Amino acid sequence: MNARMDTQDACDLRFGQVGIANVRIKRVDAAALCEELERRVRTAPQMFSRAAVVLDLSHLLDLPDDGTVDALLEAVRSAGMLPVGLAYGTSEVEALSRRMGLPLIAKFRAAYEPAEGGSAAPVAAAPAPEPARRAEPVRSEPVAAVATLGAQHVDGTVRSGQQVYARDRDLVVTGAIANAAEVIADGSIHIYGSLRGRAMAGAQGDEKARIYISEFRAELVAIAGHYRVFEEIPKDLEGQSVQCWLDGEKLLIAKL
Repeated sequence: MNARMDTQDACDLRFGQVGIANVRIKRVDAAALCEELERRVRTAPQMFSRAAVVLDLSHLLDLPDDGTVDALLEAVRSAGMLPVGLAYGTSEVEALSRRMGLPLIAKFRAAYEPAEGGSAAPVAAAPAPEPARRAEPVRSEPVAAVATLGAQHVDGTVRSGQQVYARDRDLVVTGAIANAAEVIADGSIHIYGSLRGRAMAGAQGDEKARIYISEFRAELVAIAGHYRVFEEIPKDLEGQSVQCWLDGEKLLIAKL
């Protein structure tokens, strides 16, 4: 008797939009890195605990040796985050990634990465009056005037855990954005419902993009990588119709 052949595929492999935070190292100090990341995880565990992160060594003058990089990766793990690879860089970084058995990952979305001061790491949750911080756009290369197509429309609620990305266009959502849901657009975002999750406009670096929200209860809003994280919504903005825009390095929010 011939053995029955199982013709079913062993797996299905697909590529898609991936949410990965970027930990940009500005000084080589594993202990300080661990301490800083632990503080960030404590202040916003729902966002940063076990978050997938890319280790970015591009701001260091000299590439650390393998042992030092391994210590930095262990510091990230000890803090409660999960390093999944190294950010694209020089040929030396590529060789390092091969030696360490890590993939090179483009910075799809480093929405929680500060750019000024201290060891770089995902940002801690902050009250609304703080100025917006700077983060990397979805793509690492600069792109101007990205919203060239007609707006992408989403009818109904974007449920918790879902992500919607409008590439090269504006995004219009007629329903609500639930907690832990995420909407991203390379252009502006218009939400004709409640925003309880996250909204990121100008994802490729368009600083003229805006976010319009009918009912403001957001976890996070960002434009061109400048973002604000909310543990508590300011009383004068909670539940209000608002717009968000950039004024230089500051992300401003005001009632409509």
